[in-house]
Amino acid sequence: MLKKTLRSILKLLYRVEVIGLENYYLAGNRVLIVANHCSFLDPPLLSVFLPDDINFAINTHISQKWWIKPFLGLSKVFPIDPTHPMSLKNLIHHLQQDSKTVIFPEGRITLTGSLMKIYDGTGMVAEKSGAMILPIHISGNQYTPLSKLQGLVRLRWFPKITLHILPPTHIEARKELSGKNRRKYSGHVLADLMVDMQFMASKTQQTLFGSLLDARDIHGGNHEVAEDLERIPLSYNALITRSLIIGNALKNITETNENIGLLLPNSSKTLCVLLGLSIHQRVPAMLNYSTGSAGMIAACQIAKVKTVLSSRRFIELAHLENEATLLKEHVNIIYLEELAQQITTSDKLRGAWQSKTARSWYKNNADANAPAVILFTSGSEGTPKGVVLSHANILSNHQQVAARINFNPKDVVLNFLPMFHSFGFTIGTLLPVLNGMKTFFYPTPLHFSIIPEIAYETSATIMFGTNTFLSAYGKKAHPYDFYNLRYVVAGAEKLQENTRELWQDKFGIRILEGYGATETSPVVSVNTPMDYKAGSVGRILPHINYRLEPVDGIEEAGRLHVQGPSIMLGYLLSTSAGVLQPTESIYGKGWYDTGDIVHVDDDGFLSIRGRCKRFAKVGGEMVSLTVVEQLAMKAWENANHAAISLPDIKKGEQIILITTQKQATVSELSKSSTGVTAINLPKKILFIDTIPVMTTGKTDYVALTNWAIAQTTK
Repeated sequence: MLKKTLRSILKLLYRVEVIGLENYYLAGNRVLIVANHCSFLDPPLLSVFLPDDINFAINTHISQKWWIKPFLGLSKVFPIDPTHPMSLKNLIHHLQQDSKTVIFPEGRITLTGSLMKIYDGTGMVAEKSGAMILPIHISGNQYTPLSKLQGLVRLRWFPKITLHILPPTHIEARKELSGKNRRKYSGHVLADLMVDMQFMASKTQQTLFGSLLDARDIHGGNHEVAEDLERIPLSYNALITRSLIIGNALKNITETNENIGLLLPNSSKTLCVLLGLSIHQRVPAMLNYSTGSAGMIAACQIAKVKTVLSSRRFIELAHLENEATLLKEHVNIIYLEELAQQITTSDKLRGAWQSKTARSWYKNNADANAPAVILFTSGSEGTPKGVVLSHANILSNHQQVAARINFNPKDVVLNFLPMFHSFGFTIGTLLPVLNGMKTFFYPTPLHFSIIPEIAYETSATIMFGTNTFLSAYGKKAHPYDFYNLRYVVAGAEKLQENTRELWQDKFGIRILEGYGATETSPVVSVNTPMDYKAGSVGRILPHINYRLEPVDGIEEAGRLHVQGPSIMLGYLLSTSAGVLQPTESIYGKGWYDTGDIVHVDDDGFLSIRGRCKRFAKVGGEMVSLTVVEQLAMKAWENANHAAISLPDIKKGEQIILITTQKQATVSELSKSSTGVTAINLPKKILFIDTIPVMTTGKTDYVALTNWAIAQTTK
């Protein structure tokens, strides 16, 4: 009767919803229920909303707390000490009988809003007992005053609470392991299970605008989420209102599902434009202005873009007048300044009213798998490709990252990566905005002295960059400029050891290296504070499947293929403009061939050996050009280096090292590369004043190859 009364009260106050109750019955009679720990409400919620009499395994010191005393009479409590072997042994014996027992593997209520450390002992209990594991994800109650997130999130008394019961599973016993290794393995598997649970319970099957409305509901309409050099912060209310106003204006001059080119800088206005298009099912195609008029024209032709939105002020400041003139011969360019003049007071009032009432009229059941954006590859391999990402692709990648790294509404992301770059668009722009963080837009990553000052001024806590950029910022910055940074994540190119050491020694910051591609929305793997291994690019994110295709001449590594909810819808190609070519590899539909050669160790960490196209075949042997660059970096750490391959009559290909180190010689490189065979050394070294890079920070190997050919044929 008491449980029934409590259930009614909690359901009335918190509108408690239980999803997946059928999974509870599938688990059987001997079940270990693992749940995340959001607040003091967790035990009562599970006790009254799960059908049977539930036992609770609770830390001994927690069971003595005042707030748990009233709850002890509702269920059987099994006090344990996760650090004490005998305590865990007793729990294993208990679970070998028919019972349903809840345990919180974190051992404490979250202080971050995300998963805390998972104790290995709990994994060992799950494995040795042989009990079926039933994951239950609790969400909503972290926003109540009964959580431990005061001052971190917007609290309210009665938010909606959801219990998401996932399919039962179990930990496969590894008989060959024993002692600490077996315990570590079990804890590792359970931690991954908890991460998977967090992702599976997240909301990804909706549109970007629907996710934006959810974020406003959670964090409040006055919560600031965007700012740029104009220093006018945008709250959720202002962002949604402005997006609706500009979206309504663009709706009248475009068509549903039309691809609209965006030739705009990193700014709050650009964010409003792309969200405004998204509201009315227009697809922004982000034009890479660093490719020049030819690249932008090719991109427009591939995506059948008829209309491009731009800004006269941006065209002038970026000195793109000639490019805009040539582009205008192929498409209709609409300038935002002129469009703004046509927006009336009535239009603004309409947008404000729509913002207030969006929940009542917006159809959030619009196809989450419809295209949300078109991004274009850099064109380093020839004609650019259009990469089509859906709403669900982008939101899935957000939740995959959030399942591994904790973010909070106090975070400030400094985003200097251009929005036409996948990291700049998905991670630098939409991840913070749709998850309660603030993003500060800076228009270019090339201002090496200014960006550290901006980080200091805005008290940035998160920064994403490439090795090239991070190295330059590290050298220019004052030791205190990055005082507030919690995370610095590197991607797009190999993080060099001297860059890692510079940031660690000068700022006390450990750079988290990750890996991804435009086609994967973009993150595939990333090092985190909990899962970190220097020299790797981290562990693969939850619900991304991978396979390694064997490559002749390469041992202990293979060509990486990935599949999952964040993998693109497909390509738009010049051979069939406007026609989506669905993703497919040798492993079937939905699989994407990354073209990268990777090694995966026993702990699941990825190490990049190089791109398939970044290997040279010298005398029948496969040689990684990335390794050659690393050898050069070790020999001359204060210089920049790039390795390429050119045809060779005798050996098939020859390796050329291009470096900014004056008077560098192969002999000197060989002396510093102890134990390295001659085949892994360059045949020739060429000096260059500056290694050319693209706007994204990646080395421009096409330009370097052409330059090297010209040098060797003089």
